[in-house]
Amino acid sequence: MTQVQITLKPGRDKAVRQRHPWIFSGAIARVDGQPLDGDAVSVRDASGKWLAWGSWSGSSQIRVRLWSWAEDEPITDELLQSRIRRAIQGRAALAADPQTTAYRLIFSESDRLPGLIVDRYGDCLAMQLLTVGAAVRSDAIVRILAEELQPQGIYERSDAEVRAKEGLERSEGLRWGSVPAEGLDVLENDLHFGIDLAAGQKTGAYLDQRVNRERVAAYCGGADVLSCFSYTGGFELHAARAGAEQITAIDSSTDALAQALENLRRNQCITPVEQIAGNVFGELRRMRAEERRFDVIILDPPKFAANAAQVERACRGYKDINLLAMGLLRPGGILATFSCSGLISADLFQKVVFGASVDAGRDVQILEQLSQAPDHPVLLSFPESSYLKGLLCRVW
Repeated sequence: MTQVQITLKPGRDKAVRQRHPWIFSGAIARVDGQPLDGDAVSVRDASGKWLAWGSWSGSSQIRVRLWSWAEDEPITDELLQSRIRRAIQGRAALAADPQTTAYRLIFSESDRLPGLIVDRYGDCLAMQLLTVGAAVRSDAIVRILAEELQPQGIYERSDAEVRAKEGLERSEGLRWGSVPAEGLDVLENDLHFGIDLAAGQKTGAYLDQRVNRERVAAYCGGADVLSCFSYTGGFELHAARAGAEQITAIDSSTDALAQALENLRRNQCITPVEQIAGNVFGELRRMRAEERRFDVIILDPPKFAANAAQVERACRGYKDINLLAMGLLRPGGILATFSCSGLISADLFQKVVFGASVDAGRDVQILEQLSQAPDHPVLLSFPESSYLKGLLCRVW
């Protein structure tokens, strides 16, 4: 079969040479051949010099995802196996930690496997295939994961909306072995969590906050804690173990709050926990009217900006929620505030929180700047892989 060749427009090869893994449709001058979605393609500059191997996506604005910058390293099963082994090796310390059995094994472009996410939950793996290049190679990926890790089961959770941009439909179900029908019990920092691979958010849990939950808990001893966007109680459990005096948790999902209660039971938590099912913005305003006060407030909202058009509105949302939280903190209280919107930079997020502090009339000191856990590494040539940012602040 004749190799499909992609030729870039003059001056559009700089990012490729700097090993950024995306080529947008507007950078392409010519396509020699008729690639099918997911096919391997060869990328050349305007003068015809070879640059990289990538996979084709005819439906996406990101027309080519780059996998390799070595001409003798095409996209083969051998390359998949090598990259998967390297990703596993990079998490060896976590694999050896008996106190944590849930973490990210493969983080897409950051591990040079575009669109592939694999999370470990105990003896099972949860997999997402978010690009067509990964999806068409799913059988090989499953086989390699089974050979390398011998899991009990591999469950696919390719239900993210981003798949539609790749021309892919949702795909979910068991791909290898078996998973317990009653769900899984996993450890994070020696705390027990129940996981439902089929029904949980993302692949089952928010693993990127593992380190941050411990950092925030360090300020919760003896504190009256408010946790917003509680989900299944990760921050609350860590706070309770640290000696929080009282915890209030807000989430819009009654199912998530029920799982949080179950997680509290699994860990024999004795800290009083008040759960509120409702809209966080509305509940914070109600608490403001009731003049409630807290020692620690945690803001861990879902993504507010899914595209560039939503950034301005997202900033207003972040400012509003931080302003409300600052008004509920006692002097010297702790605010742990996060954004998982990749389009909101760390600098912009800090400016938004600064604006909230001015409007609140409070002096706010940054004690720690937080990011995603190290099993979600940031590839220097792919800054888009840095998405989670957090500020741990003292509010006077």
